Order: sequence, then C-alpha cells, then structure tokens
Amino acid sequence: MEFDMRILLVEDDRKIARAIKKGLEQEAFAVDIAGDYDSGLDLAVTEEYDLLVLDRMLPGSAEGMDLCREVRKRGMDVPILILTARDKVVDRVEGLNSGADDYLVKPFAFEELLARVRALLRRPQSTISEVLAVADLELDTGNFKATRAGTDIPLSRTEYALLEYLMRNEGIVLSRDSIIAHVWDYDADVLPNTVEVYIGYLRNKIDKPFNGDKLIHTARGFGYMIGVLS
Repeated sequence: MEFDMRILLVEDDRKIARAIKKGLEQEAFAVDIAGDYDSGLDLAVTEEYDLLVLDRMLPGSAEGMDLCREVRKRGMDVPILILTARDKVVDRVEGLNSGADDYLVKPFAFEELLARVRALLRRPQSTISEVLAVADLELDTGNFKATRAGTDIPLSRTEYALLEYLMRNEGIVLSRDSIIAHVWDYDADVLPNTVEVYIGYLRNKIDKPFNGDKLIHTARGFGYMIGVLS
C-alpha cells in the first residue's frame, strides 16, 4: 500500500494506539507512534509529518498540551488534533490556546476521528477560525478575540468560555447548572453566586460601555441568555 500522508500519534494507551494506527493505515495513512511526551516531541521536531494527533494526558516530563505549545513555539504550523477525556468549554479553550487546531473527546468512534483527520489535512490554516456573532458582538474562536462595534474586548479565560457558551446558544435561556457544567472544570470550587459574578463581569465589558442593544439578559428563576430582545 502506498502512503501519501504521514501522521504522528502520541498516545500512551498501547491498545488505543494500535487500534488507531491500524485504522488509519487501512485508509492509506502512514502512522508513527510515540508513547510519552519526550519521544513524541523528539519525533515531532526531527521528522516531517502532515498531522500530529496528541493525547492530552501523557507520561513523561510534560503532557500533550505542553507538547503542542512546544511545537508551536518552534514555529511549526503542522495541524494538531488533541485527544482528551475532558469535554468542557474551558478545556477546549485551553487546548486551542495551546496551538491545537481541533480536539476530539474520548471515547470516540473511529469514523469521527477519521473525519477530523481528513478535515484538518484538506483545509488551509487560514480557514480554521470560526467567528460567532450576536448583533455587533463578534467572537473569533480561532484567535480567542472578542470585539463589539469593532472595539477589542479583553477577556479572562473563564469570561471567554462563558461568552462562547452563551453565543453558541444565542436566544436560549441557559440554567446556572448548565453553565457551570459547560464552563467550569468538574473539580472546580464553584460558589452559589459564581455564575452571577461572571455574568456581571461580561455585562461590564460587553453591554455597559456600548450604546447598542443590551445583549446579556437574566430570566429570573431560570438562567441567562444572550441575544437582542425584540
């Protein structure tokens, strides 16, 4: 079989690594495997790959996110797909902030992994960003940049994660529990008024400084939503 694309898979679970390697090779990809951070980094920076697939939790001197950051630090623009058991918005934000182009939550079907791999290999880097928009508020999910009426809005990581979750659910009232589940880590110490506090932070940055429509709304007794009320 002739291989025309070469992939580095950094995965410490040998059973998973073998299964992914076998599946991708059946689709005509060449696959090298590394089982820890150090050997993965060594291969990534010394060999030519079309795609890196990195497990987030790795043995060795650092984890998959650190490997991703180190690759980007060295000026390499190879597409990177992160495999992770963490599915919250903040985890995805952290992964994308580290330089990854996409992420896939475990457990996953091989067909979805294959689709993600093919998508990353065929699309140019310039098209990876997705821009969410609500009225004149925009969120560039590739560059983690928020603007309203063309004005940059600086956000903390948690503020960004909360805003993205709201914007992906424009016009939908989201309960406090739903927001906590999607924005904060499962082991985070979230106080009863934490969501209200961060909603307040966003209002101070997104609504109060601007003359346009108020975008963040409270549905008392139910939760919060973003959108333009008619």
